[in-house]
Amino acid sequence: MRTKSNTQKTKRLFLVAGYDKSGVADASLLYMVRALHEFGDVIVHMDNDPADDSIKKLAPYTLSARAARHGEYDFGSYKRAYLFARDHGILNNYDIVYMINDSVYGPLTDLGVALDKMERMHHGAFGLVCNPNKEHPHIQSWFVGMRRDVFLSAWFDEFITGVRRQSGKGIITALYEQGFTKLAASHGISWGCLYTVANRGVYNRVKKLYRDGMPFMKKVAFCRHNGALGRQIDYVLRHVDADVRAAILENARRTWGAEYINWLLTKNPFKITMRATKYFLTKAYRGKL
Repeated sequence: MRTKSNTQKTKRLFLVAGYDKSGVADASLLYMVRALHEFGDVIVHMDNDPADDSIKKLAPYTLSARAARHGEYDFGSYKRAYLFARDHGILNNYDIVYMINDSVYGPLTDLGVALDKMERMHHGAFGLVCNPNKEHPHIQSWFVGMRRDVFLSAWFDEFITGVRRQSGKGIITALYEQGFTKLAASHGISWGCLYTVANRGVYNRVKKLYRDGMPFMKKVAFCRHNGALGRQIDYVLRHVDADVRAAILENARRTWGAEYINWLLTKNPFKITMRATKYFLTKAYRGKL
C-alpha cells in the first residue's frame, strides 16, 4: 500500500460509487477501497445487484458496502452513500468528503500526495481533473472533494438527494456533473483541480498523465481507438507496483477477455504500428464525411 498522507489530522470520508455489469466487487475495486481506507473512512454503493458475496470482501475497509441496482449512475450511488452518512449522524465528524467512482483503475501512485495537493489549494470544492468546457467548465465527477461549507450545506443536501434516474448520459452530465460545479459557484464556493484536461484527453493521454503524477487511469482507455492506446497502457502497467497491476489486469481480462488484453498489450512493433495506422486512417476518413 501507499505512504500515508502528511495531513494525518484531516478527517476524510470517501463516498465511492461502483458498477460492475456482472455484479462482482472484484480485485480492482477492492484495491481502490483498501487504498482509500488508509486516508479516511469509506462508504461504497454499487449500482448493480450482487451476483455473489464478493462485496463482503470490502467490509473490513468500509463503514458500509452495499450493492443494489438503481440506474442513477454514479451520482445515484453518491446519493445513497451520502444518505447513509447523513442518516447515521456522522457527517459532522469529517473535514472533507470525497465522491469517487470506479470508472478508473488505481491508485497508481501515492494517493496521499494528490490528496495533500488538492487540499492545500484551499478551495471549497475541488477535484483531480477540470474539464475546461467553454460554456460549462467543471470538475469531472469521478473524483470530487468538498469542505464542510459544501457537504454540510442545505443546498448540497437538496442537490444530492434530488438526484433521479435520467434518460441519457448527456442529461446526467448537464444536471449533475456540470450542475454541481455551477451550483457551488453560485453559492460563492471557489473551486479548482490539479489537472486541466480538454476534450477526451483524460482517456487518450494516460501515459502523459501518469508521468505527470495522475494517480488513476481511466478504464475506458482499454477499449478506445481500436487498441491504439495499448502502448500507453503497457507503459503505465510496466511502471506501477505489482499488486495494482495484477488488480487492473484481473478486471480488464474479465471485462474485455484475456485474448483482447493480450492483443492490446502486445510487444510486437509491427502489430502496434498497424493498428495505430488503421485507427488514424479511419479517423481521417471519417473526418472527410
